[in-house]
Amino acid sequence: MTLRRYALTLIAAVVIATAAPAAQQAPDRTHPPQPGPPSELAQPKIEKRQLSNGMPVWTVEMHKVPVVQVNLQIFSGTADDPAGKFGVASLMNAMLEEGAGSRSALEIADAVDLLGADLGAGVGIDGAGVRLHVPVARLADALPIMADEVMRPTFPKDELERQRRERLTNLLQARDDPATIAALGFSRMLYGPTHRYGTAMLGTGATIAALTPEDLRAIYAATFRPSNAALLVVGDVTADRVMPMLESNFGGWKTQAGAVAHAALAAAPEPATRQIYLIDKPDAAQSQIRIGWIGVPRSTPDYFPIQVMNTILGGSFSSRLNMNLREKHGYAYGAGSGFDMRAGAGPFAASAGVQTDKTAESLKEFFNEFNAILQPVPADELARAKNYVALRFPGGFETTGDISRKLEDQLLYHLPDDYYSTYVQHIQAVTSADVQRVAQKYIQPARFVVVVVGDLKKIEPGVRAMNLGPIKVVTIDDIFGPAPAIHN
Repeated sequence: MTLRRYALTLIAAVVIATAAPAAQQAPDRTHPPQPGPPSELAQPKIEKRQLSNGMPVWTVEMHKVPVVQVNLQIFSGTADDPAGKFGVASLMNAMLEEGAGSRSALEIADAVDLLGADLGAGVGIDGAGVRLHVPVARLADALPIMADEVMRPTFPKDELERQRRERLTNLLQARDDPATIAALGFSRMLYGPTHRYGTAMLGTGATIAALTPEDLRAIYAATFRPSNAALLVVGDVTADRVMPMLESNFGGWKTQAGAVAHAALAAAPEPATRQIYLIDKPDAAQSQIRIGWIGVPRSTPDYFPIQVMNTILGGSFSSRLNMNLREKHGYAYGAGSGFDMRAGAGPFAASAGVQTDKTAESLKEFFNEFNAILQPVPADELARAKNYVALRFPGGFETTGDISRKLEDQLLYHLPDDYYSTYVQHIQAVTSADVQRVAQKYIQPARFVVVVVGDLKKIEPGVRAMNLGPIKVVTIDDIFGPAPAIHN
């Protein structure tokens, strides 16, 4: 992945569904279903303790390889950005690596490389973290560097200005990328400019340009506290061995007075009727399509039926959307759909990049599949979808990094202790009636938002002729705000 493409993936805060590898083949719908996978996964044992300051520590032993993963999970993310300062949490977390304790950014990088380790900070919508991967023999040497980033960031002004220029440059590049325009445009049209979900995690050109070191220190002080954090340790260690090291490095981190305040996200209203938004990108090689509405939070009781339903609709290579738009009609290289489940209700989005001259025809096929998923699903197709989800699930527990991320989700979304061990069982229990019920509840094509980015003069006549609903032409400035000025 090039640096530019990596930067663009950070812009939008919605799921952009992608096709699975093309080597997979379309299923034979007449073939009888195969026996399913085991009904349970042997979930790694979690040793739960806490430091003297009350911060939880979860340890999972994996002794096959002499490495260890240590994640410091913070239970605040970009959704906690204050109004008017969207992007501050993202910038603050990036700055943790740019100077901490007595070390500069280069000195941190050199020290980490010398240990054969990886150390990085990252932020998501609901949480943030500092993550260390290191040979177990070097753990005692690496933890003080990690602790500096967590507890003693310096936010140097020169590094802040460099980060600011990079982010403003990324926004300028994003304005020229149709897929990013479509993803962010879909969020903006769905949630609006004042809801945090309607703006990129990086923020806008105006907010990024205005952020100060004081803003970063304020959001750091408000969210980076041991009372708002947990340590996750996975690898070739035991709790008895690692706890003294964690205590000596993190036990002295004191909680500030007062509870951590989390931003109260307003409930964004669902669209009452279908609305189409066209965004002009002259001479675009394809039309980028995003269709959907506000989905569900991660806490939904319908999580498992939704996973199976979406696998059938657009969540796998052999899904209906991909087999229709790619395999049957050849309009797109890939098409898919997904529910972006967060602490709040994130979006449901179906997506594809399609031939410009087949934009209207592609929209027709999207809605054909939305309407078809509302009907009962054949037993063989249901069995394949459940097996697809169940058989892929154990692959998420292969490495120390995989398991630590699963533990992050377990903490962040308050999942029960047996959640992963019973996951496959819950998937296999989904019935055709369950799939139809959640499809009819969460797939309502007559109320979907449709965003199309493409060459307006070529696509607008065909889209209007479909009479899908009211059409509004919006500009790239409507999505991103004015193009940012970058000062050296």
